[in-house]
This record gives sequence, structure tokens and C-alpha cells, in this order.
Amino acid sequence: MSAALEIRDVDVVLGGRRLLHGVSLHAAAGEVVGLLGPNGSGKSTLLRTAYGVVRPSAGSVRTAGLDVATARPRELARRCAVLTQDHAVDLELTVLDVVLLGRIPHPRSRGGRRSDVDLARTCLERVDGIHLADRAFPTLSGGERQRVLLARALCQEPQVLLLDEPTNHLDVAHQLELLELVAALGVTCVVALHDLTLAAAYCDRIALLADGRLVAEGAPAAVLTPERVEDVYGVTCDVLPHPRTRRPLVAVSHRGRPVHPD
Repeated sequence: MSAALEIRDVDVVLGGRRLLHGVSLHAAAGEVVGLLGPNGSGKSTLLRTAYGVVRPSAGSVRTAGLDVATARPRELARRCAVLTQDHAVDLELTVLDVVLLGRIPHPRSRGGRRSDVDLARTCLERVDGIHLADRAFPTLSGGERQRVLLARALCQEPQVLLLDEPTNHLDVAHQLELLELVAALGVTCVVALHDLTLAAAYCDRIALLADGRLVAEGAPAAVLTPERVEDVYGVTCDVLPHPRTRRPLVAVSHRGRPVHPD
């Protein structure tokens, strides 16, 4: 499979501080890659570099076939969509109009606004949010807002979708719902997550960062070993096969030392 996202030997230095050290990462077409690591490990910086907000001090980034360093922002936005941690919740727009914001990078289609509205409604249907179309965006719950913002990203018709901790502030049910949607999209996705078990459940591959370096990359079972989790996160854990899916289940027992049952 060809790489939809290709990051090669990227360094990032901001304010005299090196945030990324020679990071290389790729995501194949249609693949879901999870970015894991403690706070400050470089996950958000790597995503911001992938969509051109942060410029690398060295190395190169190609996203959806474009050299991010030279691509025009509108052209990049037609191929790469982003769901960030922080977003405005006071947009005085209907849900349908929020989703239609995803059409801004594109020239007006031959069918005009009607064609764009049809696409926006289709994107809402894909995230099971069509019943929200006429609601005011600020009235939505956290889980509903994330679904709508995902629909907006899909309305860009991207080849690559970057998500920065999209399950933050969501309850367990909405976390599962959102990641199930992401895994079923068929779009190349790179998603930064904190929950190791959720990442193992929904990602094809895991990239583990620590102190701005890529320390491991591969299938979830190969990356999420007890030794590596303890080394990166400083916690003792057991990694077990999930009783239903057989995916890795990371059971943290204690920080820094093992806990022995009585």
C-alpha cells in the first residue's frame, strides 16, 4: 500500500526547545494509526507538523501526496482534514451549517449550494447525526459535537484525517462510539490517544512517542508490552488478550512498583 502520510526524519525546534527528534512515520491508505505517549511526548506537535501548522526544523512531511512545506493551505485542506482538541462551542450556527464549513476549501460544485448540502447531509448520516441537522450547535452534548465536527471533516472529502485526542471529555460510551465511527470510515486516520486499551482496540498500528522520539511502531500487541509501557509511562501493568476481541488489554496495577495480591 502507498503511504498517504509520510513523515521523514522530522525535527521540530520551537522557542529554543527541541520537541521532536528525527521522527519518521508513515500511514498507508485506509490505515488507522494510533499515536500514543505521555503528556509532552510530542503527539500534538507531530500532528500539527503533518497539517502544516508547525514547520519542521529538519526533515520532510508529505500528506496526501503534497509536500506540506510548499503546499498552498487551501490545497492541503482539500486533502487533509483535522479534528483538534480545542474547538469553538459557541458557533451560532445550525449543525448543518457547521458541517458545510468543510466545503470552504473546495470550489463551488456545479450543483451549487444544493449539492454541498446533499453532501453535508450524507456526512451527517455517516456519523449517525442526521437527526441533529437543524439543532443549534451550542446546544449539543460533547459526544454530539464530536460527531458533528467529524462530519465537518468528512465534508472536506479528505484522503487523510488527523485527530488530536478526540475522546477527551467524552464518557465511555461516546468514546467507543466515536472510535468505532473512525475505524469504519475507510479513510487514512492518524489519531492521538491517551487510553492504551482503546488504541489497541481500534488502531491497525501504534506509534509510541516519548520525549519527542519514536520509541516503537507496529501492531498493537507488538508495541504495548509490559516492559515498554513501564519504561515509557512509569507504571507497572499486565497486557492480556481481551476476552472477546483478543486485542491487547492493558491493566495498570500501580505506579512504579508491582502490587502483590494478599
